[in-house]
Amino acid sequence: MSERPFLSIIIPMYNEEASIPTLLSHLATILTETCPDLTYEIIIVDDGSSDNSAHAVQKLENPALHLCQHPYNIGNGAAVKTGMRHARGENILMMDADGQHKPEDIPRLLAHLDQYDMVVGARTKESDSAKHRDIANFIYNTFATYVCDQKIDDLTSGFRVLKAPLAKQMIHLLPNTFSYPTTITLAAVRSGYALKYVPIVAPKRIGKSKIKLFRDGSRFLMILFKISTLFSPLKIFVPASLFIFLLGFFYGLFKVIFLGSRYGPTSALLMTMGGLTFLIGLISEQITYLRYDKV
Repeated sequence: MSERPFLSIIIPMYNEEASIPTLLSHLATILTETCPDLTYEIIIVDDGSSDNSAHAVQKLENPALHLCQHPYNIGNGAAVKTGMRHARGENILMMDADGQHKPEDIPRLLAHLDQYDMVVGARTKESDSAKHRDIANFIYNTFATYVCDQKIDDLTSGFRVLKAPLAKQMIHLLPNTFSYPTTITLAAVRSGYALKYVPIVAPKRIGKSKIKLFRDGSRFLMILFKISTLFSPLKIFVPASLFIFLLGFFYGLFKVIFLGSRYGPTSALLMTMGGLTFLIGLISEQITYLRYDKV
């Protein structure tokens, strides 16, 4: 077996026949010009494409290029996990096949890898993206910042490089869908790994987006909720329990002051539910701490 490369570049691919040859050619040129001493491998994972994407890759003559194929479409996250399992490099870089991640930015990400465990390409306002995506990303980043107690510049960016042991350590947590960047970001931050965000300008993608606004948007929200309860339960349970408790308290107070009545069972039930919700969150937080030894 050849010497272990410094970098494994994972590119998930699904019906990217039009863009993948250009990307790979440009990627090889940029790495040769900017990082001549860099040892690397490129792992293309074809996630059950129905076009000639795999054939387009096989025609390219590049000894650093490796093609993995799924028999059918499993998901973008599943393709990334397959790439991670096959990666031999000391570090793993993930990028999209649709041209939104520029190879020119790779040296800028690698420059910070000595000091950080994960370096993420954070899209700026100058990036060519739809308005509804900008709004959604703002919501995701704000929520993630609250959950992690750390500024999250771009929660959903799929353009990132991280140490290989960290990547393989997180494989079992990653979903098979487009929301894998969300999961790996929050998991890494909450587990105490150092993250760096490097501003990038993402050009317009080649071809149509594989993400559907309502379908995958709801999945993103569910992943946010799952991760917040998995890694920081009290961030969710404390506000919820406080809201329920205060709702019961002020409802009873309203009845006493304005209706001349007593607190009654409804107020008592709400306040009790608030207390129980807090206790559930406290227990969940203790379970979470036990999980940190395994992450």
